[in-house]
Amino acid sequence: MEKFVIQGGAALSGEIVPAGNKNAALPILAACLLTEEELVVRNVPRIRDVDSMLELLRGLGVKIEWSGDNELRLQADSISDTEVGEGPASRIRASFLAAGPLLARFGRATMPPPGGDTIGRRRLDAHLDAFRDLGAMVGGDPAIELSAPEEGLKATRVYMDEPSVMGTENALMAAALTEGPTTIANAASEPHVQDLARLLCAMGAQVDGIGSNVMTVHGRDKLGGAEHDVCPDHIEIASFMALAAATGGELRIREVVPEDLEGIRRHFRRLGLQTMVEDRDLLVPPEQKLTVRDDQGDAIPKIDDGPWPAFPADLTSIALALATQADGTILIFEKMFENRLFFVDKLVTMGARITLCDPHRAIVSGPSRLHGERLESPDIRAGMAMLIAALAAEGSSEIGNVIQIDRGYERIDLRLRELGARIDRVASERVPA
Repeated sequence: MEKFVIQGGAALSGEIVPAGNKNAALPILAACLLTEEELVVRNVPRIRDVDSMLELLRGLGVKIEWSGDNELRLQADSISDTEVGEGPASRIRASFLAAGPLLARFGRATMPPPGGDTIGRRRLDAHLDAFRDLGAMVGGDPAIELSAPEEGLKATRVYMDEPSVMGTENALMAAALTEGPTTIANAASEPHVQDLARLLCAMGAQVDGIGSNVMTVHGRDKLGGAEHDVCPDHIEIASFMALAAATGGELRIREVVPEDLEGIRRHFRRLGLQTMVEDRDLLVPPEQKLTVRDDQGDAIPKIDDGPWPAFPADLTSIALALATQADGTILIFEKMFENRLFFVDKLVTMGARITLCDPHRAIVSGPSRLHGERLESPDIRAGMAMLIAALAAEGSSEIGNVIQIDRGYERIDLRLRELGARIDRVASERVPA
């Protein structure tokens, strides 16, 4: 077990290149199961969730080689099993992304219940309904048994009852290896969904409507190998924007996709966070006075999440932490997950003025003079919110259970130190039960 020890009060400044998108890398790695040819994936983030996905794929018989610091070669030409192992499946939600490729290529898949952050109920029904639309039979409990008819899956029209990101990704992968046109309506359109669609095109499928909520996949009976660069992680970029602004630092974030940041930047401006774009660099000016911008008529503004291109749910925790340092009052409205905001008591112990109205809404009044505390990270994004608070606070803080943060942020302590943060990773003693 490890923890972070943080001395707050230092402004984070300098330059940083964002890691590859975690939520793009995981389905892209799973897509290697669609072909017996080699898949080369670059800009893969070195994080724990990627390690768990690779362990899962190895258990199925995939040959995997790190050919560079962030480059992977994968080949699924000798798959030995279509039953996903319970161990790696229990650690990541993305384990269920193996379902679509296994079902489409081998006609069957056995999927244990997926793990992941406990941020609320996370349905699998959108995935299963898509498989049923394609002709698959679904059974089993708690492990899910999927099987295709003898003649294989059939191209069709799939309607997602919610714009589920992973549900859309599973439908995309299954449809890519199902000959004929399949239309996915009410599809998710996040940057990582778009990135997976681009990879499937490189493998031989055709995907129309990338970036929209209606995509048509012209599937093939066989897909080939490909080379692909994972897109930059817009969630990590936004996290670094908040880190710099909360500590009064100046930051240049290189090699971003500006279009992926338009909605995020607009929402952050409600907290007074100003940014500029120079070509493919994003700049956070120094010593910003964060001030909440009231809505017309002096109404209390809100930051609320929703399906892309709305504000991402993964950033509500980060926005809440940043709001503690902004002058004014704002409502943070987390619509998608009922447990996401349950970490705010940790920030309250640090001195933040937060009123948790219900599981989905929190009112933040700032700026708060935060002080160091001992904290425990319950999930990836809450862990980053705690890091923001600890770096903005006076005194020393400890954050335990940093394995959660490591699941989504590559070498975060080393990269923060390069920006001037006073943060150390140390072993933490086990507390007896």
